[in-house]
Parts: sequence; C-alpha cells; structure tokens
Amino acid sequence: MSEAIYQSVVYKEGQYYVAQCLNIDVSSFGKSEKEAISNLQEALELYLEDAPRNVTSSKVERPTLHSLRLQHA
Repeated sequence: MSEAIYQSVVYKEGQYYVAQCLNIDVSSFGKSEKEAISNLQEALELYLEDAPRNVTSSKVERPTLHSLRLQHA
C-alpha cells in the first residue's frame, strides 16, 4: 500500500464548511472545519478504493486564492 499527500482547501458556505481536494475533484462538507476535513478524508479513501492507480493528480505546489469579479444579467 502506498501513501500520498493530498492538498485541500476549506471554506465556509452558508452554515457548512466545504473541504475540496485540489489534487482530485472530490469534496465533502461538515458542520465544522474538522468535520469537513474528516468527511473529505473518508470520501477520498472511498474514491481511491475503486479508482485506477494512475488517477492521482500531480503534486499541487503553492496554490493561491484569487477573486474574480464578473458581471452577468
């Protein structure tokens, strides 16, 4: 069994915290930041159980947060 490190970001959306993995498009949520991260770990473990070995994304380095201002009708 191999071990990998996955990067994630956590943010509050409404009354919940959302945890989003940056390496693989998997996310989860919880009532607290700790719960969201725990739920994300479980979701990633379940996802990777059935995923092909080459599904893991490359290493994420120095992610930055950007805000975009969009106008729409």
